[in-house]
Formats: sequence, structure tokens, C-alpha cells
Amino acid sequence: MTRFDHVMRTAAVCAVTLFLVAPPAAAQGKELASTPPAQSIAKKAHRLVLQVNSSEPAMMNLALNNATNVEQYYKNLGEKVEIEVVTFGPGLHMLRDDTSPVKDRIKAIADKTPSISFKACGNTQDNMHKAENKDIPLVAQATLVKSGVVRVMELQEQGWTYVRP
Repeated sequence: MTRFDHVMRTAAVCAVTLFLVAPPAAAQGKELASTPPAQSIAKKAHRLVLQVNSSEPAMMNLALNNATNVEQYYKNLGEKVEIEVVTFGPGLHMLRDDTSPVKDRIKAIADKTPSISFKACGNTQDNMHKAENKDIPLVAQATLVKSGVVRVMELQEQGWTYVRP
């Protein structure tokens, strides 16, 4: 018997022994991709980041619809959710006090739903300031972050779900 034959025979014996000692889940009558019973699932906080990088009012409204729908869904389930709407590039117009077509909706949402927050890209604000040669005011509900893209990346790295409406 060659060394290769010996190794193959040993591997086969190990595999058969393992199967006899611990049969696969399917052989035990269990599904391989089963989910735990509902009562054993801990209620975890859901976290969603929505990116807005378009100045189109329809895109802004879609992002706001997504945010409020997700918040309501988990509220109905009695589960916590945290949602950040992050704007950068042309999407900063969503949070600009002087140009936002949705600022009244943002105020209403922020007043009613503290689990939804709004982040504005500081890099974009600086670039708009230079291009327009004036201050770029943000709505009161916006929080300035250094970089909108970096904010999205960091949230994803922390396990947040990313959606671009």
C-alpha cells in the first residue's frame, strides 16, 4: 500500500466515524438553514443608513418615505430602530435651509420621530460655500459631519444596513 492509499483510507475511516457519531443536521430531521423559534430571538435594535446624493425632490421624498415606513414597521413590532439620512454632494440641498424642497417634512419627522436623524456633509457644505461665495445654512434638524461618504462607510462597518433610495 502506498502512502497516498494509506492517507485516503484513513480519511475515509475518519469521515465514516464522524458521520456515525454525529450525523448531519438533515439526517437528524433538522433543516440546515432553520431559524431559531421566535421566542428565542432577542429584540435587537435595527439600524439603517439612507444615502441621499441627488438634488431631485422625488429622491428626497423617497428617502423620507423609506425612513418613516421603516420606523413605523419596527414600531408596530415593538422593536427599536435607528435611522440616519446622510446627505452629500447635490443631496445636501435636502438639508439646506435656503434650498430644501422638503424642509417642512424634515421638521415634522424630526419633531415626531427621534429615531430618525439627518446628517449633512461638511465637505460638500464647504465646497458650496466656495462656489456660491456665501454661507450655506442648514435646517435646524441637521447635524454636520466632516464627510458624508465617510459617515456612510463607518456606519456600514458597524453593521448598519445601507440603502440608496
